[in-house]
Amino acid sequence: MPPKHIAIVTSSTRTPRLNPTITQYVYDVLTNDPTLPTRKPSPTSADTVDTDPRHITFTIIDLAKQSLPLYDESVIPASLPADNPTPHYTRPHTRAWSAVVREYDAFIFVTPQYNWSIPASLKNALDYLFHEWKGKPAGIVSYGSKGGGKATDHLRGVLTGLRMRVVGTAPGLVVKFTGLPIGAASEEEVKVELDERDVEGWRESGVEGILRNMGMELVCELDKE
Repeated sequence: MPPKHIAIVTSSTRTPRLNPTITQYVYDVLTNDPTLPTRKPSPTSADTVDTDPRHITFTIIDLAKQSLPLYDESVIPASLPADNPTPHYTRPHTRAWSAVVREYDAFIFVTPQYNWSIPASLKNALDYLFHEWKGKPAGIVSYGSKGGGKATDHLRGVLTGLRMRVVGTAPGLVVKFTGLPIGAASEEEVKVELDERDVEGWRESGVEGILRNMGMELVCELDKE
């Protein structure tokens, strides 16, 4: 069985933003989980044999770096050939985005909650494609002052409409103390550091365990293929 590739998607595109920091936290928790088959064990002898075929790689995708304008594709994504839709799009940015998404077997969407929903940037990126999403497992991680549960509910419906296999576990990270830098936006993005009180709160509420459960659900979905 070839390795499976999971993309962790940073969904907001504004500046400044907390999303890349939250995405990195999710990445760190999952890649350091010893129960997930994310890498081969180091051989202890010359005859050590690796018998686990389910090697998982995690990669972060940032929507802010995909150069997607407000949806302007002239063709209907669902009407294109399912086996290779990429060359049939009319816009070069759509073809580029299609090629990126086709590289991955599953996705974790890390999203803030905007007015009980998801950022327009995420909905826009999802709407550009169809077959590239269809049938693939998906996980949702939301965050906000109350955890972002409304964003999760909305996104689950959108992903289901795209025929993705959305796993049941959906961690919601309550952000109480981490703030954004004050002042005018700049061309160069400023990295936001997590307030340790938020990290400790997530640890105490079991968020890390929930994230690992979500990761294992995705692995189990990939095992079905």
